[in-house]
Amino acid sequence: MSFFVRRGRLVLVISAAALVVMAFLASGAFSALKSGGFDDPQSDSSRAAALLNRDFGGQTNLLLLVAPANGAALDSPPVTALARQITTGLAARGDVESISSYWDAQAAASKGGDGQAGGSKGEDGQAAASKGEGGQAAALKGEDGRSALITMHVSGDEAASAEAAKAIVAAYAKRDGPAEVRAGGQLGVGGDIGDQLARSLAIAEGIAVPVTLVLLILAFGSLLSALLPLVIGIIAVAGTFAELAVLGRLTDVSLYSVNLTTALGLGLAVDYSLLMVNRFREELRRGADVESAVATTVRTAGRTIVFSSATVAVALAAMLLFPVYFLRSFAYAGIGVVVIAMIATLTTLPALLAVLGTRLAPRRAASDESAFWRRVATAVMRRPVAIALPVMAALLFLGTPVLHIAFGTPDDRVLHSSVPSRQVGDVLRADYSAAATSTVDVLVTGTAPAAVAGAAPAGFASDVAGKAPAAFAAEVAALPGVAGTRAPRTANGTTYLAVTARGDDESLVRAIRALPAPAGTTVLVGGAAAALIDGNDAIIGTLPWAALWIALTTLILLFLFTGSVVLPVKALVLNVLSLSAVFGVLVWIFQDGHLSGLLGFTAMPVNTAMIVLMFCIAFGLSMDYEVFLLARIKEAHDHGAGTVDAVATGLARTGRIVTTAAALLAITFFAFGTAQVSFIQLFGIGTGIAIVLDATIIRGLLVPAFMRVAGDLNWWAPAPLRRLHDRIGLTEKDEPAPAALVPA
Repeated sequence: MSFFVRRGRLVLVISAAALVVMAFLASGAFSALKSGGFDDPQSDSSRAAALLNRDFGGQTNLLLLVAPANGAALDSPPVTALARQITTGLAARGDVESISSYWDAQAAASKGGDGQAGGSKGEDGQAAASKGEGGQAAALKGEDGRSALITMHVSGDEAASAEAAKAIVAAYAKRDGPAEVRAGGQLGVGGDIGDQLARSLAIAEGIAVPVTLVLLILAFGSLLSALLPLVIGIIAVAGTFAELAVLGRLTDVSLYSVNLTTALGLGLAVDYSLLMVNRFREELRRGADVESAVATTVRTAGRTIVFSSATVAVALAAMLLFPVYFLRSFAYAGIGVVVIAMIATLTTLPALLAVLGTRLAPRRAASDESAFWRRVATAVMRRPVAIALPVMAALLFLGTPVLHIAFGTPDDRVLHSSVPSRQVGDVLRADYSAAATSTVDVLVTGTAPAAVAGAAPAGFASDVAGKAPAAFAAEVAALPGVAGTRAPRTANGTTYLAVTARGDDESLVRAIRALPAPAGTTVLVGGAAAALIDGNDAIIGTLPWAALWIALTTLILLFLFTGSVVLPVKALVLNVLSLSAVFGVLVWIFQDGHLSGLLGFTAMPVNTAMIVLMFCIAFGLSMDYEVFLLARIKEAHDHGAGTVDAVATGLARTGRIVTTAAALLAITFFAFGTAQVSFIQLFGIGTGIAIVLDATIIRGLLVPAFMRVAGDLNWWAPAPLRRLHDRIGLTEKDEPAPAALVPA
């Protein structure tokens, strides 16, 4: 540590050089990130999509909604010419397949074209005759006759198809001319989400950074001190963006992870800087010179930060277990920003403390303790049960909406109603049948790995083209939830049947999957509903392992930190109680639709991945504050204070830090409530609520109440574990006690 004090300026020069390198790498982050990541790549629906892309031109992933201007007819010459100009341009591209246009289908129908005949089912459940091209034209035309569709599949991997879709939208989605053309579908929505995300991030930062700076000046008492967290935050964010830019070229990384990077980077920088600067000032007030003050600060507050960052990182690491890369991406970003913020706090910040020295001391002398928080702790510990029970009952009540939680995947309705792809989605739901844009895709093939690789088993093609798949197609068509089917198509030993649901697509997917497959074949069911089921199953199936990982690692780290097996269990229980209340509030707001008018979102089922994400992040941040508080409680207890005195002292010495840090961090997350993407609003508002609730109700009321009731049991551990902690755990008994901690 003496190196950082005596060579402080050299450390700062090295830090500045590292920041320049990280900023250079970070500039390529956005181009390396992707907007998907919600599907399980090993699921049946993903394998079905791979077969569709390989053999049948792929699923529709981009569409253009054409609405004639000035009340003109869809079949008027100017509108028809525009539509054919668009389809001709699309056909000339090498990355667009399966183009379907109302105008082409209508022209073919008027010439007597049959197209591909297929059976459909009417409401009476009887098979109806195929309408050929005429039926396709009707499906691609709005029921009100004011719009029609051009649908297509844009090929390529996620990055290539997104880039191609962006070029197509820029070329053809226009408001002028004989018709207004707007883009929708999966790629249209993805592009708009990316654009809105960039705007929302800029707005959120524009709100959070200046407000945070003002509050930092108030919290630190000087502009110079307030700039320290911003320096650490800039290093953490730039470093993590650089990490994501590199990882994005090696593996799939979600674009949405940048929100966590900025919010968590600035928030942890504030947390850690407050803790370090506050301890540094304490040492200066006790008469220590700058070098000794920095050394003591790093030895005490720095050690707390190491344990704190470890608890946050292991909570975020649980997301690495999930198969969807949306969640893994947040683990990459979260772990990266935590580690970089910790390293910067333990290297760059001590150098800044050494160089700036006594200039960081506040102009007015301040007490090391908060009288308010000491009074709160004392009052709670006088009547712990009488205070804790009503608080816990209130938290349980707030969590009751979780009992009717429903899950879904993001679609265009996560966007504001003014966004083009959302407007297209609204028109499709109001004026078009599901047959035009959404189907349940059924593929009968050989073993899926062989089929996807392009090598069907010998003799399989004749089986697929024979009676078994035809009989299976008839069984599918006879299911109660089927509204219609298109004619089966066969290619490379695989039969493809597109099915339209009468009502609940998910129920139909499950019904089809329950049918026995033809002998020697595998049935894969794809489409949006199947992807939702598979994504939820993948997340829910992994959830117990992720919860076990978080519980075990938290218990181990907090045991090493405290030497107790009781305090880690207490932390787990209180965190689960707090997060249950937060999730209940989020269901009430975002699923039930309360505050939808104020926040400008459309109520819809909650994204399963977002709930897991919020749990891991909020749990990690709550452990951050838990470690801050326990560090000072343990310090007092290790130096002879009883449990009651130790708790009061710990809360008095950290209450102001924790609430200030929580308020500043919550602001950065609440700023995402201004986003035009509803699940980003949910993420920001939910995490902000969790932070505020944890820093006030949990740390201020329930922790003192629990520790007062538990008494000396707080510090209990079985003898073998106690001996283990004495050898490898954290202890400060051999260090001199600060005068304020010596019991009278």
